[in-house]
Amino acid sequence: MEEIVKDSAPERSLNFLEEIVENDLSSGKHKSILTRFPPEPNGYLHIGHAKSICLNFSLAQKYGGKTNLRFDDTNPTKEDVEYVDSIKEDVQWLGFQWAQELYASDYFEQLYIWAQELIKKGLAYVDNQSQEEIRLNRGTVTKPGVESPCRNRSAEENLDLFARMRAGEFEDGAMVLRAKIDMAHPNMLMRDPILYRIIHAHHHRTGDKWCIYPMYDYAHGQCDSLEQITHSICTLEFDVHRPLYDWFIEKLGIFPSKQYEFARLNLTYTVMSKRKLLELVKKGFVSGWDDPRMPTICGLRRRGYTPESIRMFADKVGVAKRDNIIDLSLLEWCVREDLNRRSGRYMVVLDPVKLVITNYPETNEEFNANINPEDPEAGTRAIPFSKELYIEREDFMEDPPKKYFRLRPGGEVRLKYSYIIKCEEVIKDSDGVITEIRCTYDPSSRPGTGEWRSVKGTIHWVSAKHANEIEVRLFDRLFTNPEMDNLEEGKEYIDYLNPDSLKVVKGYAESALKSDNSGIAVQFERVGYFVKDSVSTDSNPVYNRTVGLKSAW
Repeated sequence: MEEIVKDSAPERSLNFLEEIVENDLSSGKHKSILTRFPPEPNGYLHIGHAKSICLNFSLAQKYGGKTNLRFDDTNPTKEDVEYVDSIKEDVQWLGFQWAQELYASDYFEQLYIWAQELIKKGLAYVDNQSQEEIRLNRGTVTKPGVESPCRNRSAEENLDLFARMRAGEFEDGAMVLRAKIDMAHPNMLMRDPILYRIIHAHHHRTGDKWCIYPMYDYAHGQCDSLEQITHSICTLEFDVHRPLYDWFIEKLGIFPSKQYEFARLNLTYTVMSKRKLLELVKKGFVSGWDDPRMPTICGLRRRGYTPESIRMFADKVGVAKRDNIIDLSLLEWCVREDLNRRSGRYMVVLDPVKLVITNYPETNEEFNANINPEDPEAGTRAIPFSKELYIEREDFMEDPPKKYFRLRPGGEVRLKYSYIIKCEEVIKDSDGVITEIRCTYDPSSRPGTGEWRSVKGTIHWVSAKHANEIEVRLFDRLFTNPEMDNLEEGKEYIDYLNPDSLKVVKGYAESALKSDNSGIAVQFERVGYFVKDSVSTDSNPVYNRTVGLKSAW
């Protein structure tokens, strides 16, 4: 049966990157492919990086190739081992394993030697202009740049100065090494870009060995070349960098890695700037990088998203050549799809009101229910039933509107998996708040006994004497604006923080929940999907809302 379904499914057309790879392999340009994922270890990865991870690793896997994990560790002032470790954990959690773990710092000596070669060829020079002077002299899109007075230094003088830069003779910012290309080039990045700058800072891998560090545009292509990366896949904002990428490779005469660009992920109600995410953490708008409201991979993991759901999302988004914005609801749909197939079901009441069945005996009984109706092999669970129950407050209304099929005075509903009850009396406190609902039950309505009687409404419940109290964190979207890259004039992104992004309530759960060891989010029936939080203890179980059963937006 599975084969029939598989064969009858429409075959997905190739994306443009797959077409390039297939052409390269069929033409003999490459015998195999090698991709890389090259994060800078200056923060935690987010859902945008997840898309890139899935693309690079999955593309290589599809065509029998491999993928390297290479850390772009060329800025010691912003990098940390903490970020390196978190990145490795995230990649593995998503279900991928790299061929080699590499670092740009592995190649510092070779990059330095190649920079010397460029100097010898008259293609690079040391510039002691200030950062501001260099910026101003670069010109504009409509105005050519002004050549540096240092541009025509001899190769011998440049080599000497560059060696002294490495030796630590000069202060930060005193001089830089620049490529000598064209100060009138229409692509601003080709106007004598900076190759090296002086940074006297401790590096997490090389210590104090270096005080000059290569710029991304210089290091990236050469690192690709050294590893013989066949397909260097970047996001679309790097398309203007490609001529420079190719220029360095051509002038050095090294392995010709090729760069290809795809549209980065833009997600509604989300910011993905590392600067902004860091600010959210440092200013206490969130509890940390792994706050379940954050778009970081560790935040999504803590919220209950599964690696399967994120890989599904990346596949659904696909690979495009033009930037677009993806609705967050697609990511939420993916996790619902995955969890619906795999997660256990349990009844939990989050806003309880007591319900007493006046004609029920003082004894207890149990009802059996499937742990997951989508998976018969998951087995069943025993649900204790007693005279006093908790139901959701919203499942009762004294004066309900039309088509309200839950509990009302004189009305009947079925308690899920069990009996039909009828509301007979409502008890209120001095403020008019309902404190107790008194009902009678129909003993003949027990599922599996007698003649089945149907009622329009079914509500969930928890036996009061058997219930386990849990803390439930109701997470919602962190921002209220769907397009966080398109803000109203005069507004900052923090002006759109959602004041209701987190509500904490006490809930009552059926006893079987505490025995769930699946390691994934569970479904609170009729409510949504929730995952046990990392801070949870036996004495204080804590659950985070992953997503509701339906989109509330």
